[in-house]
Amino acid sequence: MLYFSRWKVIAILLSVLVGILFAVPNILPREWQDILRERTILRPVTLGLDLQGGSNVLMEVDRKEFTNTLITQQMGDVRAALRTARIAYKLNRTPNGVTVQITEAADADKAYDVLKGLTQPIDTGLFGTGVASSIFTLERSGQQFTYSFSESGIEARVSRAVEQSLRIIENRVNGSGIAEASIQRQGRDRIVIQLPGIGDPDQVVKMIGQTAKLTFQLVCESQPNAATDNPPPDCVSYPMKEDPQQNMWVQTSSAATVEGGDLQDAQAAFDSRTNEPIVNFRFNQKGALRFGKLTAENVGKPFAIVLDQQVISAPRINEPILGGSGQISGNFTTEEANTLAIVLRSGALPARLIPVEQRTVGPSLGSDSIHAGAVASVIALAAVMVFMLIAYGLFGIFADIALIVNLLLLIGVMSVFGFTLTLPGIAGIVLTMGIAVDSNVLVFERIREEWRHGRTALNSIETGFKAALATVLDSNLTSLIAAVVLFGVGSGPVRGFAIAHAIGILTTLFTAFTLTRLIVFWWVRTTKPKEVPL
Repeated sequence: MLYFSRWKVIAILLSVLVGILFAVPNILPREWQDILRERTILRPVTLGLDLQGGSNVLMEVDRKEFTNTLITQQMGDVRAALRTARIAYKLNRTPNGVTVQITEAADADKAYDVLKGLTQPIDTGLFGTGVASSIFTLERSGQQFTYSFSESGIEARVSRAVEQSLRIIENRVNGSGIAEASIQRQGRDRIVIQLPGIGDPDQVVKMIGQTAKLTFQLVCESQPNAATDNPPPDCVSYPMKEDPQQNMWVQTSSAATVEGGDLQDAQAAFDSRTNEPIVNFRFNQKGALRFGKLTAENVGKPFAIVLDQQVISAPRINEPILGGSGQISGNFTTEEANTLAIVLRSGALPARLIPVEQRTVGPSLGSDSIHAGAVASVIALAAVMVFMLIAYGLFGIFADIALIVNLLLLIGVMSVFGFTLTLPGIAGIVLTMGIAVDSNVLVFERIREEWRHGRTALNSIETGFKAALATVLDSNLTSLIAAVVLFGVGSGPVRGFAIAHAIGILTTLFTAFTLTRLIVFWWVRTTKPKEVPL
């Protein structure tokens, strides 16, 4: 049991050295940390919002606008389907859906078959295994048909929008250069964004919340004389970016519209003639063909670049743009151009997000938290080491060495894998110290018991390690299960505690049954003891 082959000794020592190496950057000055981060894979542990300071933003799906968008889409689908089927109708919008009045009674049955196919079923389960739920339910009363929102359907659609938004927000935040951001879902329709090190998150919140629905649309020939003028058929009124009071009518025919979803890339740049900030964009193959067709068929006409229902600019098409690339100008600042490029690259949000809560944690408060956590950890470590020394003498020194290495390994693992250390995480580390010596206490007490029963020193030590193994594994396994459950069902600070605690359990098992046993093996081989100093 106490025998170690040469390769096992090398593997244990190498693991300890590598763990300590990854933990070392955490005690170096900030300048050295920056140098190591740039030139090597060594980096300090990531600090959470409560330790580093920064901003916490809670955003929520704007359900009112989201449902309005769904109703508008449904009206467009109904209009297109009935026109294709050559059925005369009257279409009205309601707060909860759409009503369709079929003009001719003879077309009612045919219309029902057409409209029934527009209920848009949504799968509410995982991997397509759930029960299909429609966004709208369809009811018929003679020649009148009514679409109304389905509660389960709208919840499924909101849930899907939140999942899509998580990926898009992550791309936007990463594209803005913010490191170590935390983006998590909260409840059914909310998203929590934590931005460590960001003291003024207004610009980031603006970037995150921007829907970024981009379209390129032809400008209608007749323009309004006033903002209150009604647009002609197939036109809609959008405000100009420079002057929201000035409205512009834009053709909405799908045949003459190119969408931002066809963009392949967008980068902020400067106009070579005016030196003004602009955004250069490039379409994918499908978008390039559509954009080329749009510009080729409408040379000499103005077209509008519309972002989130606001006209950014309305240049004139002087010649066909067949290369699939172009530029967007609109009296941007450098920051606005960079933000627009980021949101266009990451894609449009499926639903508008509105800030519900915004909190800022000052860096001084974070520093105080770090200091308090460090003091608590040092006190706990010192108290545990003194207790082990008093209770077990020489073996207590062995346990203290393993405890220090255990702490370094824990910090090293968190550093190399990029886990975030939070204030509850520090609590998890302190708890780990107690569990670590727990394992040694079980081993040492079993050794002491065997020695008292008359076994030799070597036999007592060997039996003690072997007999305590099952008990130590059981106790740590139950703690590990609890940590996994906390991580699975918890969020934010709870997860920070669970991560630190789980890693600490694994490093404890390693040090208790490899490092401590190796130290005892060296002591036995060197001194060949006749008695157990316990």
